[in-house]
Amino acid sequence: MGITASGSAPDEIMDLRRIHTPVLLERCLELLAPGLERDGAVYVDGTLGMGGHAEAVLERFAGARLVGLDRDTQALAIAKQRLAAFADRATFVHTVYDGILDALGGRRADGILYDLGVSSLQLDEADRGFAYAQDAPLDMRMDQTAGTTAADIVATYGEGDLRRIFERYGEEKLAGRYARALIEARQARPIERTGQLVDVLQDATPAAVKNAGHPAKRVFQALRIEVNGELRALERAIPAALESLAVGGRLVVLSYQSLEDRFIKRLFQEATSSTAPAGLPVELPEHAPRFRLVVRGAERASDDEAERNPRAKPVRLRAIERVREDR
Repeated sequence: MGITASGSAPDEIMDLRRIHTPVLLERCLELLAPGLERDGAVYVDGTLGMGGHAEAVLERFAGARLVGLDRDTQALAIAKQRLAAFADRATFVHTVYDGILDALGGRRADGILYDLGVSSLQLDEADRGFAYAQDAPLDMRMDQTAGTTAADIVATYGEGDLRRIFERYGEEKLAGRYARALIEARQARPIERTGQLVDVLQDATPAAVKNAGHPAKRVFQALRIEVNGELRALERAIPAALESLAVGGRLVVLSYQSLEDRFIKRLFQEATSSTAPAGLPVELPEHAPRFRLVVRGAERASDDEAERNPRAKPVRLRAIERVREDR
């Protein structure tokens, strides 16, 4: 469904261009250009956020139309404000990024961008509970209108389930130790704030590894992924995005952690491989790949960009183009 901004934005977010620097912006525009240079091209921003990439696309490609998706109602309201000059070419949709097919309503996309992970807005708003460096309610929901909070998970998951998500989504070597510590701590009092969680994790961290990075980093990542169902949504979103691409259209994905990037890599490899049975002497047209890789491997931000915009440091960019219809 569409969404409209309500109320006035806080003073600190009025200068949107100052507080939000899109990652790998020029490279994304370059990769998306072949599809978006068409008149009437449809551009899907699957993770609209505060609209930085979308604004640049609408400015660069005068014939393109935006379909902007985000689960965060606050981000959608800000993006609508930022993109007000392009209102006649923009549609805003409140949905998780796997809702792309419904958002397109049967249309094909000529360019799609997914900028994954937590947004600048969510990190900078202390009360959202995403940042372990700031004490706040233990929330972590990207869509604050519904769903389970991180506090709910910490309060109700058993030790085995906590260990599982810390291992799977955080790749945390001390997952078992941290899970046991949380079970013990919550018996004394509810863990409802990020500061409480950080204290439990720090106390449970062996002295020998306390200098190997903040002990809360991977646990917070794991809880955020679990709260928002990020990997489950991604597993649905990328196949749906590939299905929705027009011939000549491109999908660009920016990922910031290894779990996401490994999944994107595998899916792109499958999409660009022949489906011909092994040993077939000649590849029939119907077995030819429907997609081709636009970049080889994963591209990184330059040292200069990473220095200017710290969020770009871990980014991995992958891109793919549809080259033929299904047969």
